[in-house]
Amino acid sequence: MSGLAAQAEELDVSEDEKESFAQMGRAPKVVFSSTLSEPLDWQNTALVSTDAAEAVRAMKAEATRPLVLSGSLSLGHALMKAELVDRFRVVLFPVITGRTGLERIWEQFEDFSLELLAARTFEGGLQLLEYAPTHLERPPGTAWDRTAADGS
Repeated sequence: MSGLAAQAEELDVSEDEKESFAQMGRAPKVVFSSTLSEPLDWQNTALVSTDAAEAVRAMKAEATRPLVLSGSLSLGHALMKAELVDRFRVVLFPVITGRTGLERIWEQFEDFSLELLAARTFEGGLQLLEYAPTHLERPPGTAWDRTAADGS
């Protein structure tokens, strides 16, 4: 994302989109990584290489504005598991990839119920769905036990 933001002025996108990239560059950001080291190339970016859930818990306690996660399923999974996600946004693209789909991205997540908070439809049929997640011990409406089902 830092590379995309750095090239925003040269991209063939609308002026609004260019300004959106510029705002992202000016905003304070945090990168969670155990492989990167400071200084980072992207302006206004801090590095956290310690436990992500503990770091986010501390950030939430001090935050004056909402925190937003973008671009990391594994971090999203860890934060949801730690019950640190208040809102979960999904963009639904009106495409079914079927056999050509690359991966099942939610396969490693635990079960969560999602209470719909807001929905917005964009031109072209894209939908932004915003939910409040709640961790589930088992799928709703069943007494199903994964350990009994797989013999563990």
